[in-house]
Amino acid sequence: MKRLPAASGLAATAFLLAAPLFLDRGTLNDLWSLSLGVILASAWNLLGGFAGQVSLGYSAFLGIGAYTTVLLSLRGVPPFLTLPLGALLAALFSVAIGLPAFRLRGPYFTIATIGVGEAVRVSAASVAFTGGSSGLRMPSGSFDFTANFYAMAALAIFSVVLAAAVRASAFGTALAAIRQDIDAAESLGVNATRYKLLAHALSAAVVALAGSLYAINFQYIAPGSVFDFRLSLSIVLMPVVGGVGTIAGPVLGALVFSTLQIKLLAIPALRDAYLLLYGGLLILVILYEPGGLVGLLRRLTTRRQATAPEQEVPDAG
Repeated sequence: MKRLPAASGLAATAFLLAAPLFLDRGTLNDLWSLSLGVILASAWNLLGGFAGQVSLGYSAFLGIGAYTTVLLSLRGVPPFLTLPLGALLAALFSVAIGLPAFRLRGPYFTIATIGVGEAVRVSAASVAFTGGSSGLRMPSGSFDFTANFYAMAALAIFSVVLAAAVRASAFGTALAAIRQDIDAAESLGVNATRYKLLAHALSAAVVALAGSLYAINFQYIAPGSVFDFRLSLSIVLMPVVGGVGTIAGPVLGALVFSTLQIKLLAIPALRDAYLLLYGGLLILVILYEPGGLVGLLRRLTTRRQATAPEQEVPDAG
């Protein structure tokens, strides 16, 4: 059973990397969106799942990466070379807001992150160099879907591997202790603020990388798209539905989210009702299966094993 997740991961990796060789453009676009969802959900899970710090401001990091790429590309920098700077700026910004915000706990921290995300959106829409509320376009000749698809797929694979590595490390153990009881963790010598800042910066950098690839793919960004509060809600929804604090949960949540999004966009009458549907799904998960899809699968597996008939042992005589 322990080999099954590894085998599934290898199969998914091989499929993603080989997909451009045999799939049509429409299906590749869907896989691109799924990869984006996996990245955002897995990155948020580093802080929200492993450390228990629920942030609703992660669209700010995606927007920082996107705007860094567009602004530098317009000045002649090759788009893919802008990715490291966007990740660095997002990480530094996460530390700057984390230092005061992590003094708060529970819902107060969550409310503070909402305020930060909205402040960034309003600021981006108010200054001239970001194009204001009209946004900015990438320079012509900067679009290469195949390269962007491979980059997004590779980043999705990296984000899942990174989450697994963090959870298995001493860093992950410290984050788990903070999630369970921050006061007890600090009494045992865990510097909670430092570990939360590290998790915040790491996840922000990954989200910013996805934001840069988002800008390269769509060739246009605006504050209302990359700094949208609804995007932050979607980022939280995916791991919650899949199973927070797990490795597979964000992947499963992204799969459900991407599938619903594709189906809803195909139905004009439901295009504006997606938040209602997502909210209803979230309520169902919280009420009936707080562990998400991963918790449900574990419960079903345990029940199946408990009800399976025992095999008879042949008589040695």
